[in-house]
Amino acid sequence: MALDTHETAPTQRVQAGNVLFAYRRFGPQGGIPLLLLNYFAANLDNWDPTITNGFAAERDVIIVDYPGMGSSSGEMPSTVAALTKACVEFCRAIDLAKFDVVGFSLGGMIAQQLAFEYPDMIRRVILLGTGPRGVEGMTFTELSADELDDEAGLLMKAFITPSESSQALRRAYLERLRLRVADRDAPVSKQAALVELAAIREWGLIPPTDRFAMLGQIHQPTLIVHGNKDVVVMPINAFLLAEHLPNAQLIMYPDASHGAQSQHAKDFLAHARIFLNG
Repeated sequence: MALDTHETAPTQRVQAGNVLFAYRRFGPQGGIPLLLLNYFAANLDNWDPTITNGFAAERDVIIVDYPGMGSSSGEMPSTVAALTKACVEFCRAIDLAKFDVVGFSLGGMIAQQLAFEYPDMIRRVILLGTGPRGVEGMTFTELSADELDDEAGLLMKAFITPSESSQALRRAYLERLRLRVADRDAPVSKQAALVELAAIREWGLIPPTDRFAMLGQIHQPTLIVHGNKDVVVMPINAFLLAEHLPNAQLIMYPDASHGAQSQHAKDFLAHARIFLNG
C-alpha cells in the first residue's frame, strides 16, 4: 500500500488542553517516530518536502502547527518554555511517548528545552540553525512580523546565500514549497507571529545563572547542523552548542545560510540517517 507523503498526508487534528492542534503524519510507522519542530512564522506547508519526504522514506514523520499558528487553535505562548509544555501536551495527546526530534531555528530552542525537561521522551536530537540561550546575536532585533508580507523575499534573504551557485537553488526551493496543492495550511497571522517573536527574543536574553548550565544536562546524542554563512543565527552559536552539549557532533555546511539542510539536502539526509540509526 502506498504511503502518504508531504504532498498528500491529510491534516489531522487532536485536542490537547485548550488547543486543537493541526498536524500531519506520514511515512512507515512502527519504529521510533520523528517529530519536526518548525521555525519562526512557519506553518505545516513551510517544511521543505525534500527534507520531510527524505525522512519519511524510512521514518514515521510528524509535523505540527504550534498553538495559534496555521490551523492550530489557541494562543501562541510567549516563552519557549511554555511552547515546550504545549508541545509535550500535543505529544501525549497522540500517544507519542518516545521519539527523536528535529528542531529548526525556533524549533531547535524548543528541542533543547524538551531534551532538558523531558529526557525520558527524547531519544536523539537534531538541531538545525539554532543556538543556546542568551548568546551571540540571539535577540533577533532585525526580525519583524511585517516581513510576512513578502514571505518569498524573507525566505530567500534568510535561507540562501548571495553566491551564484546558491542563488541557482532559489527557484527550485520555492517551487518545492508549492508542491502540496490540496488541503493547504492556513496562513500565519501577524498577531501570532509577534507573540512567537517575543518568545524567541526571551530565549535570547542572558539568563541570571550560567547560560550554558542547561546544555550540560542534555545527555541525548545530538547532531548540530549549521550553515557557515547563516545570517539569522550566527555560526558561532553552533560551535557553542557543540562545546557545551556533552554528547554532540557538529556539521557545518559551506556557502550555506539559515536553510543549510535544504541547500545541502542530499548530504544532510545521508548524515541525519547515519546519526539517527546510531
